Amino acid sequence: MNVSSSVKSIENKTDLIPCKPHHIEAELIETCKTQILASDKAQRMAEFFSLLGDSNRLRILSVLAQQELCVCDLAATLDMSESAVSHQLRTLKVMRLVGYQKIGRKVFYRLLDHHVLQLYRSVAEHLDETD
Repeated sequence: MNVSSSVKSIENKTDLIPCKPHHIEAELIETCKTQILASDKAQRMAEFFSLLGDSNRLRILSVLAQQELCVCDLAATLDMSESAVSHQLRTLKVMRLVGYQKIGRKVFYRLLDHHVLQLYRSVAEHLDETD
């Protein structure tokens, strides 16, 4: 039995058994309701995490977590074309994950703020944990 059919089996069984009385007090349920993530913010967060669902974008962030680089150095480091790196950087800029600074004719990219770096490091650390 695969995971999907196991979940459906569990869902079908729980549909038949009403959860009465609730496991927590009504007052606590109301408190939980006031702390639910707002729908519009949940949508923005889903879009944000969806953006991070691209391995090339994550690889770019992993390099920028170490130091600022220009497109040509990012491309060389990642074995990607400059065009592909530029395309991903545009997407990352729109979502305010990376910023840039022009020095002469060169444009150097960096992670925009400490939140992005903390998120990147937290996820990397989580994935490195052993059970």
